[in-house]
Amino acid sequence: MAQRNTYREDEELEEKINFRDIVRVGAYLKPYKGQVARILVVVVLMSCITVSVPYLTKVMIDSAIPNKDLGKLALLTGILALLILVFEIGLRYRTVAITRVGQLMLKDMRRDIFTHIQTLPFSYFDSRPHGKILIRVVNYVNTLSDTLSSGLINVIADVFTFIVTLLVMFAIDWRLTLWSLVLFPLLILWVRVLQIFQRRAYQKLSNKQSNLNAYIHESIAGVKTTQTFAQEKRQFDTFQEQQGDVRRQWMKAVHIQFLMWPGVQTISTITIAFIYYVGILGFGGVCVTTGVLIAFIGYANNFWNPVINIGNFYNQLITCSAYLERIFETLDVKPEITDKPGAAELPQVRGKVDFNDVVFRYEPRGRNILNLVDFHIEPGKTVALVGPTGAGKTTIINLLSRFYDVSEGSVTIDGYDVRDVTLDSLRRQMGVMLQDTFIFSGNVRENIRYGRLDASDQEIEAAARAVHAHEFIMDLPDGYETKVEERGSTLSAGQRQLISFARVLLADPRILILDEATSNIDTRTEEALQAGLNHLLKGRTSFIIAHRLSTIENADQIFYIDHGQIVEHGSHHELLDQRGAYWRLYESQYAMIRVEASEAAKS
Repeated sequence: MAQRNTYREDEELEEKINFRDIVRVGAYLKPYKGQVARILVVVVLMSCITVSVPYLTKVMIDSAIPNKDLGKLALLTGILALLILVFEIGLRYRTVAITRVGQLMLKDMRRDIFTHIQTLPFSYFDSRPHGKILIRVVNYVNTLSDTLSSGLINVIADVFTFIVTLLVMFAIDWRLTLWSLVLFPLLILWVRVLQIFQRRAYQKLSNKQSNLNAYIHESIAGVKTTQTFAQEKRQFDTFQEQQGDVRRQWMKAVHIQFLMWPGVQTISTITIAFIYYVGILGFGGVCVTTGVLIAFIGYANNFWNPVINIGNFYNQLITCSAYLERIFETLDVKPEITDKPGAAELPQVRGKVDFNDVVFRYEPRGRNILNLVDFHIEPGKTVALVGPTGAGKTTIINLLSRFYDVSEGSVTIDGYDVRDVTLDSLRRQMGVMLQDTFIFSGNVRENIRYGRLDASDQEIEAAARAVHAHEFIMDLPDGYETKVEERGSTLSAGQRQLISFARVLLADPRILILDEATSNIDTRTEEALQAGLNHLLKGRTSFIIAHRLSTIENADQIFYIDHGQIVEHGSHHELLDQRGAYWRLYESQYAMIRVEASEAAKS
């Protein structure tokens, strides 16, 4: 799993190439094996043409030209022209077809990583910069484009050409062939040494790119705060620092990468020169004709070009392995919350909720966040959770929605343990509005419809009216068709919450969960909203977390949570009569309101 860190910290690196990752990339070819088979047929044909051309050249030089056989020369010329034409047609087909397959593979890989990310728990996103997650889906997958578009299939063609060329060379003159392979061990050594340094360089580069991406994402999200405190200069300096790290590591990686091709090319050139030397002087018992020597030079090129291409592919593979490591480590993160084998569909529920001696901790040996929480709520009742920050209120509703699983005890709805039913059937019957409201880019109507995609326009407007959102929506430039920007930046905080509330209510859940649902709504709007909520809460089991006690005075039960336990519970009036923790909270809150009202009256 990716390590928990910030944009200033590098992620851990594996010391060696994980060839299992490379095999997994090959698995993405399987759905397109028919297209790959057709490409390979063309590739084999092109390889055969590549091998045939030097041999035809040999025949022309050793036979047709010395004997002045113009008919034979014309025939061989025509065959050569035809082979070149077929080769060029095959080359175009191969290029287009390989690119198509490569892009389809990239699409599938993006789909898998995006789909998998949707299943990961809240803790995954809370514990790492979102920019480091984003770069895996976009940048790293894009970096694989050339390798997947051409490398995997072209390397098969190069290996085939290499083998066939080598066999033909041995058939023509085995001695000269052996001399041609003298420097081959040097090539293997060169590649092996470079790959160690190259992989390490690109791993470090991927870390710096990830850090930069995380910082940019964070900076964009916090740009309003930056401008509010006039910290643009500080942000710019940090950005320069981060992109400077990327540039320096990029140059180091490129310097190492570009040692590969010159090294291979140098060895190839020396080998061809050596073939001339051996062939012309007859060194080592070699005795060949001019045609054989020229053909051998052609074969040497056919031999070394695939070797160079395979070396380049290996070069790409080393580069991509650093990115594959990041992609597959994300895909290998196991969702903490999944359907257990044989999980049943939760039927339509009435809304009876039971917490049975629930203990919860984030880490197996960590401290208890909830400690023996036990309560039983009848269908249709409204429960309010109050208490200091960090007491465990949100944890309770997260366990009910099964965003986390209990460590001990059980949570049941209508007698069904939430761990024994499918997540989809559980969450379909819940309406959850979190404190951090999220508005998607699109129009207002689409954002409300997100609660139930098959809802009619009339149902959308009815939900908006119920939460008193209809009035402000109609005041927008285009009403329900008004476009809103990402995260609803063009709306006020209160407007965003009202739209989110309408979205939840449209889903018509049996269990309604409101986590600080009215925290950003002004008093006047809150009063109007409360009137709409009174009849909407009827018939639903509702859990409300609120710091404003005015919003929960009518709750059937109020639980005061502190240090992961229910300290007090009862109705609003019962808790006030106890003059305990709830009473002290109520008194302090209303004392503050009275002071504010008094100061307002004086002014």
